[in-house]
Parts: sequence; structure tokens; C-alpha cells
Amino acid sequence: MAALLPSVEAAADLLIATFSGGGTVYTLGNGGSAADAQHLTGELIGHYKRDRRPLPTVTLTTDATVMTCIANDYSYEDVFARQVQALARPGDVVAAFTTSGDSPNVVTALETARSRGAVTVLFGGGDGGAAAKHADHVLLAPSSETPRIQEIHTLMLHMISEKVDAWAAA
Repeated sequence: MAALLPSVEAAADLLIATFSGGGTVYTLGNGGSAADAQHLTGELIGHYKRDRRPLPTVTLTTDATVMTCIANDYSYEDVFARQVQALARPGDVVAAFTTSGDSPNVVTALETARSRGAVTVLFGGGDGGAAAKHADHVLLAPSSETPRIQEIHTLMLHMISEKVDAWAAA
């Protein structure tokens, strides 16, 4: 974990800069990674440890109508990219959670985010898979086992939340 600290610190600084500049953070993932994306959003809109102002963060997995509309009318590969295309702007961050790094809908979302001028963050595992090629900031859990990756993702998102929380409360 010690080797990850500089990357985690940089990700926290990125979120602080994003919020300072009036940007929004968009999170996404599939399955357990969707839960991690929602977890980060909850910490940023709610609070981590301190009573402070809410921070503009949206999880792209939580609107069932939008998700099923896109999956039905286009494809499941497009469920995040289409939302990113509609919402993300320069000055925003798109943070993707994936244990494999190879989910087509996550890879496409990161690629679309970059094309829109948003900064991309990947919470991944192992070598980051195909998603790592489209991430400006890569936070990789040093494991290939899904449970271990998700545990480290939780630790990283808590560390990021701690720093952002302290900044927002100041």
C-alpha cells in the first residue's frame, strides 16, 4: 500500500482542484465496483467525518431508467459513455472502478471522458487492463483477486475522502 500513497494523494488533490474550480465528479462501475462508485459519491455528497458542504458528485449507475434505455436502444457497452457524453465537461473528473480493467462499458466511458476534456481516474487491479490506457490517474490494487482489489479500493476511496473532507470543512 505504501507504493500507492503518492497516487492516492494525487487523486485527492485532483478532486479538490476539481471542486475548487466548480467541476463535478462522475463515478461508475459494474457490480461490486458500482457499489464502490456509489460509496465514493456518498462520502463526497454526504460527508466522511466532518459536517461540511456537499460536493457535486454523480454516480452513473443509479438511474435505472437511463441505464436500461441506453442498453436497450444502443448497447450495454454504451451505458456509461452516453451519460459521460451528455454530462462531462472540461474541468470535470470521471472516476471508474473496475477489478479487471477490461469491461467494455468502463473502457468506452473513460475514452469518451477524455474526448470531452474531462480528467479520468481509474481504480483498478493488476495491470489495469484496457481501461488503464484511457486513464490520466491510475490507482491499481496490487492483486488479481477481486475481493482483495475491492478491499483496497475501499481503503483508497476512504483515504481520498479523508483529505477532501478536511479541505471542504476548512
